[in-house]
Amino acid sequence: MGGMQSQAQYVLRTVEERGVRFVQLWFTDVLGRHKAFHVTPAELEDALDQGMTFDGSAIDGFSRTQESDVLARPDLTTFQLLPWYEEGAGVARVFCDINNIDGSPFEGCPRQQLRHVLDDAHTQGYNFFVAPEIEYFYFEDLDPARRPRPIDHGSFFDLLPDDVGSQLRRRTVLTLEEMGIGVEHAQHEDAPGQHEIDLRYTDALTMADTVMSVRHVVKELARQSGVAASFMPKPLAHVPGSGMHTHLSLWRNDHNAFIGDGPYGLSELATKFIAGLVHHAPEITAITNQWVNSYKRLVPGDEAPVGAGWARYDANALVRVPSVKPGRIDSTRIEYRSPDTAANPYLAFAVILAAGLRGVAGDYELPGEGERTAPLPESLAQALDLMEDSKLLHETLGAHLVEWFLRNKRAEWDDYRIQVTSFELERYLPLL
Repeated sequence: MGGMQSQAQYVLRTVEERGVRFVQLWFTDVLGRHKAFHVTPAELEDALDQGMTFDGSAIDGFSRTQESDVLARPDLTTFQLLPWYEEGAGVARVFCDINNIDGSPFEGCPRQQLRHVLDDAHTQGYNFFVAPEIEYFYFEDLDPARRPRPIDHGSFFDLLPDDVGSQLRRRTVLTLEEMGIGVEHAQHEDAPGQHEIDLRYTDALTMADTVMSVRHVVKELARQSGVAASFMPKPLAHVPGSGMHTHLSLWRNDHNAFIGDGPYGLSELATKFIAGLVHHAPEITAITNQWVNSYKRLVPGDEAPVGAGWARYDANALVRVPSVKPGRIDSTRIEYRSPDTAANPYLAFAVILAAGLRGVAGDYELPGEGERTAPLPESLAQALDLMEDSKLLHETLGAHLVEWFLRNKRAEWDDYRIQVTSFELERYLPLL
């Protein structure tokens, strides 16, 4: 209790000393879309102490059949000034957990669901660390009436002249570092206008918050430069889409529990964790790849996985075992390659961890390297059918969240299925 009081005092003191005019209380809906309250310094003390009550039925995935009011409680450890605002007219943000009015965790809050899975892992002695690679596109604008126009024509690791994309990526990295967000490196990706920011390892809850922050910073700085950024998984045909390859490991007693004498320096725990991911991958794909457009990226020949399997070097593998630099054995990890950057990071990290731990608890046998045990879903509809039958997802996310997610996403699929696309008009209208 004393720690919370001291954190609150630090926040209030910082707001006063830095001339902060507004504090944004951030949270996400079930689909991972940013939501926020904006409070003034005069309202802040009550907000930090009591939280903010609001009608949960106004937020997708929060609605309930009975009492709809819920409570947004700030996590004061996440308080951070937003560095693109001027001194004396500043804005800060803090992430919130959503609780029921009685203080219990709200079952529709993605952050609470991830915390619940992490707590379960912690009772088994494990801490879960992740490091995602965030891919996205810069476009001239986001006018849906015309084909997206990338702002450059670069490719992998291109050192382009100091154009808008390079400037934006550099400014984004510096802004993230100023916010205390560690960046391993950043680069131009394979497709025109496509860039990547690789984040430094941290615990999964902090990283889920970080992914939300990165999305916001990327889009905000692009807007300020008169261009647009998008995390759409596959905005352009015939070029790679944007993935969120996620490097991960379990730690126990401050030691990397994935280090061992098995294949490629992996422990038995790591091989069983991989086996859990491979076995449960098809049923968790609706969470890691939650949009109709996500399945335009998961196609053969696009360096994206289409089947459940693992390998050392294969860029099409679902799970990859990266090489470890000499003297860096603690960086032993695995890489899960199906998620895209438009996933809800809280739910994605939760189901990835749950699937891997199910393999550990169930003593799953690792399939042969390069062997594909099952195809990944080819469409959102297929993914939702697998999700509906998944005992793992119902136990991990709870009935409230699973039922709402299925209802919302099936409506999205139905809307998509009845569209007449430009492909059909161009191919069939003159011919038939």
